[in-house]
Amino acid sequence: MIRGSDRALIVRVDTGTAELIPDPDLPDAWLLKLNGTAQSHVDLNDPTLIAFDYIRRFADVIDAVAPPGALDVLHLGGGALTLPRCLSAMRPGSGQRVVELDRALADLITTRLPLDDPDIELVIADARAALEQADPASADVIVADIFTGNKVPPHVSTVEFAQAARRVLRPGGWYLANIMDVAPLTTARRQAATLREVFTQVAVVADAALLRGRGTGNLLMVAGEDPDGIRKLTRRIAADPTRARVEHGPRLADFIRTAQPRRDG
Repeated sequence: MIRGSDRALIVRVDTGTAELIPDPDLPDAWLLKLNGTAQSHVDLNDPTLIAFDYIRRFADVIDAVAPPGALDVLHLGGGALTLPRCLSAMRPGSGQRVVELDRALADLITTRLPLDDPDIELVIADARAALEQADPASADVIVADIFTGNKVPPHVSTVEFAQAARRVLRPGGWYLANIMDVAPLTTARRQAATLREVFTQVAVVADAALLRGRGTGNLLMVAGEDPDGIRKLTRRIAADPTRARVEHGPRLADFIRTAQPRRDG
């Protein structure tokens, strides 16, 4: 069912209720809410104009650590396709595969907020199943933005899931994941410990206040094998006007503390 009010849409999707709300300040810009939670924002006139800090950080991290030019990117979690649209503009010619579990949501987004890049492929599947079926060494970047409510499902946050991601990445590739947490950041510490079991280079990017245990917010997990990429990332985030910080090396070990990796089962 679709109800319209001042061009806003309320739609029943497979995982609950989606709302597409027009931005009052920008023509052809929309906010997507899922089950009452703001999920993403899209400006169809300028896909590089990103309203959510964590998605902007995704784009900044990719721009910092990935080599110049077009990329092959696997997105696990679709939403309103904000990041694929942005990367299409930032890195023309990039091949992007987006895996979304909710078919009704995907239909809503592609119908109401259509894509204009034939190199973006949208696939309806479970994220872990799609990752495990992907060809080895087929992606330069994997982006995981997978939530049930405000939590990351357990089956996409384990050592075995990270091992599957590493298999799909090319040499020099990067795995990025978004999580939400609140002090004392138990989930984030455990996810960092999990990634450190699989990758030699792991960093956490988040607001400095959140890393000090204040408030609730998004943390980006960054994992790969190239130490130079982490150095580039640190320089890039140092210029972030939102006062983000990168935890890596000895500071990451202090962040993880005694947290143990999550494993299947």
